[in-house]
Amino acid sequence: MSGFHHVSVLPEETIEALSIRSNGIYVDCTLGGAGHAGRIASQLSAEGRLIGIDQDENAIAAASERLADVSCKVTLVRDNFRHLQDILAREGVSAVDGILFDLGISSPQIDTAERGFSYMQDAPLDMRMDRRAVRSAYTVVNEYTADELTEIFYTYGEERWAKRIAAFIAEERKSHPIETTGELVAVIDRAVPKQVRAKGGHPAKRVFQAIRIEVNEELTILADALTDAVHALREGGRLAVITFHSLEDRIVKKTLKELARGCICPPQTPVCICGHAPELRLIGKAHAPSAAECAANPRAKSAKLRVAEKL
Repeated sequence: MSGFHHVSVLPEETIEALSIRSNGIYVDCTLGGAGHAGRIASQLSAEGRLIGIDQDENAIAAASERLADVSCKVTLVRDNFRHLQDILAREGVSAVDGILFDLGISSPQIDTAERGFSYMQDAPLDMRMDRRAVRSAYTVVNEYTADELTEIFYTYGEERWAKRIAAFIAEERKSHPIETTGELVAVIDRAVPKQVRAKGGHPAKRVFQAIRIEVNEELTILADALTDAVHALREGGRLAVITFHSLEDRIVKKTLKELARGCICPPQTPVCICGHAPELRLIGKAHAPSAAECAANPRAKSAKLRVAEKL
């Protein structure tokens, strides 16, 4: 087994939410090490099918090993879930029974220093989930204007000191490029006032999150990908989405709510004339991990699972 080891969050709740049919077709859009996918596959018969998508070649390799002995048909695709419709078309699949998105970043990506995701380890600025991509964290840090950096840090990191940090970065790179995570952390540390740093929490956390989201376009593609997923479901099919921070959860909640909405006529319209029908029904409220799961896996603490069913 490869070294790609990731502990899936809300595993039992997710499988229950998908309401798996043994002969159905299921898509894991964020395959990772196949933690959730392995559980899905274990409930599928030889007539069932699992399609796993991930843009990280290490994840594909690990999932291939983990799913080698399952009974169902398995198709693994190295791609971004933004291309879900094209992937299903290439596979000759017109509709599926369930789709899972486990958003955010996997533990192996954080823990592998050379990937450049962690502010706790010094490594080249990278942060690409798909290492075939041209844009990296180095590109963002060294080529974006101070105004662009400010916008990214504020929007994607909700960083209070966004403008000041961006200005310090712009000043630093006048003399030399910022090439490593350690160099970037040092600049951020100087930019954030000492009294703020003393209050707890790593000063680089929000900036690193923002850069990662920008590099991988995590939020810009999310709403469209969710809509495509709903369109790919057959009637009664389930969509399960796990989020890890408020920005992505806000998008998921808003998108699912809109797709579950019926009439979209203006409030002042006395009688519905739009004929708009809901595409989904929302299944319960967002699920959070138990205290026991959070104790066993601290990275699960911020997770939320939202579930919907195709009408």
